[in-house]
Amino acid sequence: MKRSFKMFNKRAVLNRSIAAAMLVASGSAIAATTTVIPVSASVPQTCTFKTGTVGLAFGAYDPIGANAVSPLLATGSVKVACAKNSTGLTIDMGVSANPGGSTARQMISGTDLLEYNVFQPSVVTATGATCSAGTTAWVSGTPMAIANAPSKAERTYEVCGSIAGGQDAAVSGSYADSLTATINF
Repeated sequence: MKRSFKMFNKRAVLNRSIAAAMLVASGSAIAATTTVIPVSASVPQTCTFKTGTVGLAFGAYDPIGANAVSPLLATGSVKVACAKNSTGLTIDMGVSANPGGSTARQMISGTDLLEYNVFQPSVVTATGATCSAGTTAWVSGTPMAIANAPSKAERTYEVCGSIAGGQDAAVSGSYADSLTATINF
């Protein structure tokens, strides 16, 4: 009898397993539970200067001819990219490596100096504004407001430069200086 009881038990277990398999195969689930997994991200307001910034290259300054009275003008540019919908954007132009007063900066060649100024373009647009002698000096603490970012695409803004006419400039190698631009957001 012991033997037949064991065999009966094995058959019962086998029958239950077959029944459970048939239920699962027929698509009926015994039990199920679900959960919701949160997903999140953020995009902070951010901006950067891009490669392709063009410096102010004035060329030849003629203190006794063309520039005896008239200024020598030059146009440079900065390229910026900001996250879409960034707002409250400004570009600040810091002092030069050789400051020359409240609005003037100086290029240097050996011990010789040549004063110049940097101005904001009269119309501030991404690409397209034409520099003139300028009216708003672009000095540290007087940033230029730029438009909110419509996309992440880079935008180019002009930097207007002017060497005042009539300077007693010495014949020298090459005059040079550097400026630091900062984008605030």
